[in-house]
Amino acid sequence: MSRFDPRGKANRALLAGVSEYDHTAPDPQGVAGQLPAVRHNRTALEDALHRGGVFGAGEVRTLASPAPDDFTGALRRACREARGLLLLYFAGHAVTSTSGSELHLQMRTARVLTGHGLPGSVSFSQVLAELAESNAEQVVVILDCCYAGNAAGIWHRFDDPKRKKHKILLLMSVQPNRCILGGDADVATPFTRELTHALDAGGEVWLSGLYAAVKERMAAAKYRAEDDDPQRPQALAPPWDPEADVLLAAGPGSTETESDSSGGSWFTWLRGMFARGLGAGDRGPGDGKAGDGKAGDGKAGAGKAGAGKAGDRTAGVRKAGVRRTGARQAPVRKRPAPSGRMASAVLLALLATGAGGYGILALTGESAPCGPPLELRVLTDLDLEPVTRAAADAYVASDANTTGDGCRRSGVTVNSAGAAAVVTALGERTDAWQQPREDDNPQRDIGPQPDVWIPATRADVDRVTSAAARQDRVFARLEPQDGPLAYSPVVLAVPKARGAGLAPTGRSLAELLADLEQADATTELHRSDPESTDSALLATMGLYGDEPGARGAADARAAELRLARTARPEPSAARLLCTLPGDHAVDGRSAALVPEFLLKTGIGCHPATRVPRVAAYPDDVPGLEPAFVRVRWEDGDRDAEARDDAVNRFRTWLTGADGRAVLGEHGFRSATGERALLDKASAPEGLTESVRPAERADPSTMERALERYGNAHGPGRVLFLLDSSGSMAGRWDGSSGGPGILKQTLPGLGGEDEYGVWAVHGTGDRTHTELLPFGTHERSAAEHALGKAEVRDAEADPSGALRDALEFMRERGSDDERPQLIVHLTDGEDDGRLAGKALEDVLDRARDAGVPVAMVSLSSSGCDQGRPAPRIAEAGRGRCLDVGDDLVPDVHDEVARTGMGEE
Repeated sequence: MSRFDPRGKANRALLAGVSEYDHTAPDPQGVAGQLPAVRHNRTALEDALHRGGVFGAGEVRTLASPAPDDFTGALRRACREARGLLLLYFAGHAVTSTSGSELHLQMRTARVLTGHGLPGSVSFSQVLAELAESNAEQVVVILDCCYAGNAAGIWHRFDDPKRKKHKILLLMSVQPNRCILGGDADVATPFTRELTHALDAGGEVWLSGLYAAVKERMAAAKYRAEDDDPQRPQALAPPWDPEADVLLAAGPGSTETESDSSGGSWFTWLRGMFARGLGAGDRGPGDGKAGDGKAGDGKAGAGKAGAGKAGDRTAGVRKAGVRRTGARQAPVRKRPAPSGRMASAVLLALLATGAGGYGILALTGESAPCGPPLELRVLTDLDLEPVTRAAADAYVASDANTTGDGCRRSGVTVNSAGAAAVVTALGERTDAWQQPREDDNPQRDIGPQPDVWIPATRADVDRVTSAAARQDRVFARLEPQDGPLAYSPVVLAVPKARGAGLAPTGRSLAELLADLEQADATTELHRSDPESTDSALLATMGLYGDEPGARGAADARAAELRLARTARPEPSAARLLCTLPGDHAVDGRSAALVPEFLLKTGIGCHPATRVPRVAAYPDDVPGLEPAFVRVRWEDGDRDAEARDDAVNRFRTWLTGADGRAVLGEHGFRSATGERALLDKASAPEGLTESVRPAERADPSTMERALERYGNAHGPGRVLFLLDSSGSMAGRWDGSSGGPGILKQTLPGLGGEDEYGVWAVHGTGDRTHTELLPFGTHERSAAEHALGKAEVRDAEADPSGALRDALEFMRERGSDDERPQLIVHLTDGEDDGRLAGKALEDVLDRARDAGVPVAMVSLSSSGCDQGRPAPRIAEAGRGRCLDVGDDLVPDVHDEVARTGMGEE
């Protein structure tokens, strides 16, 4: 490798920082915890790279807590686009394989499954493979994570017959086989903090010097890894040959040394010029020593490299500390020191014109160095984050955000969080956002205090305002802009093969679902988490019939039963559409409730080909109408004028032609009129050219739907029916016997769940006895009751027991919408009593009760077609399980889906 200066080339920096994880402890499959410090890593490093001058506008991209597909997709794009330097940075959780031979970078969806690998992670070998095939001339990888040092060994073992890996250099935050601490929530992690400090040192910063500086600073600070080991950064093969290095920054000078409170680096230069000029005036015009600027003499001279004074611009770009890295010195142009008269002339010109730095530049012919731009913080809905980020990136690189001197006016950092959590935080928790507490910290849970909020619907603003009115004091004031930015209906996206006969418009969601089910009963319905995104909440309103005049289902439990069974809903519609292609069969039979714009833009997130879909437009589901809302914080007016100007410029651009073009590229429609697509030319098949929007979202209806959703997924009720007839004697004892199976389902129930156990025996008026009273229980008490259960010398009447159970549960659920379940465990020997009129009576009650029935058979043929168990399960929208299935885990999952589980 030769010494590499990437300036002027097509460079790319991809900064992936995973601060938020979907699965964390105490979830046994979760990562250790959230990493709020990584939020600061992303912004601090992004700003440092922009100031460094090597990466131009639009060449630095940050990924905030990406999923694996988002990360690999962005990595491949950067590998395609980079022609000069490609810098990849990762901060987040990471784990190694048992042997330590592989490093797994854990993305937002990461889990740890015993014996089943590490879903949600990306192996470093995969990353190396992508980087080795990139178009970049040089690649620098920076890892700030546990076991980062293990990456060097993976690099050495990487099979690379064409020697492409040798363009890849590594900088790692810790030694091999060491885990680092997560840092504080208020600042960046130690390694990245020192990294950005070294990048901001001023002048040319080469990788070798950066490593040396970070290593020295971390040693001086005595940072510790876990187990109180010292944390020592690592590099792939130090020390570098002086002729084998990569330039990472070429700033105008230190941003910290001798900085002036006036803020502008031009002012520092001016002050230095005055000092030199006055010095020259004191000596007189004939003093040949004035302005010699000999290295190290400490005088304010014209600046041979090494003088190192902050006021001397030519010296400032060649600091001695940077020069020790072996970087070759560029020739420095000398100029005569200004006289006292010249300094006075400059001052008079400055005062006369009032033009600030521009007046100085006009007199000296120099270009002003760009100071750090003001950073706008934008908070948005999870579904809107990709398009908001794309718009922000385009704006930051636009002429509208560039001064006449070519400097960036402002940066824009985009964060997203669950819609319900944001509404609650802005309406009820602004005091904790302003002054975080250990037990209440929106800065950690949601993100930094936003300057701009872009909710998916204006109704969210009304929800916040209503909640804030009930507070004694609020610390944030919302100023919504008139009118939405764009429009996107919430659609029922149906596989093309199944949606041919579906009316695209003019039908309620309930009617569309009935048509779909009638056409093919195997079609599954999917929806993301209503607590995370507004699109899912609006779809839920259609499912529940919560919109005025809607023709939907009236019971939240029944509506939720129409949805496909998943361990947990995806946090966003984009993630949902990315998850379905993982199983082609599931994708082919799945309809999804998603915002329409994702049918255009949500297609590049998975290596598998997604099934083509057509859109049906339910007329009782409100659409997305993103709003632009200025957020003003109490005591946040120190730079109010500059921040207002930055917000206004961004809003003007976003609502103008350039902003609409970005929204159109992402599939949005006009916010007015016929709601036509903003970009008709590239619209995918299966979309309607213009749509008649449903009524706008109502804040109180949204709150009610959210409450009903919570109830439908709140503490559950489960009634177990345990066949205790004489035929069960051979299937009673041990973990595979009836009582043993039920014991293994109890971890799926929590302290707030209500449940009971009936022993089913007898064929007369009394078909069961109570083993465990219905109510809340300690797990030990329930296990004790099951341990005392006995086989009875009697036959059983399952039809009578099921009728009683369905009536019992229907009465308990009459006043609320909590989830309920009946589990009937039997060997099937008494199925003869489930026939004819007795079976029809059970089926009718199962359809009307609204309580799922899980029929669990200890016979291998219990769920065969034609047997009563699968018919009862289908009527009650439950499942039929027999020993041909993975019986115990499946029964546990059914119970856990209803209950809250143990904490």
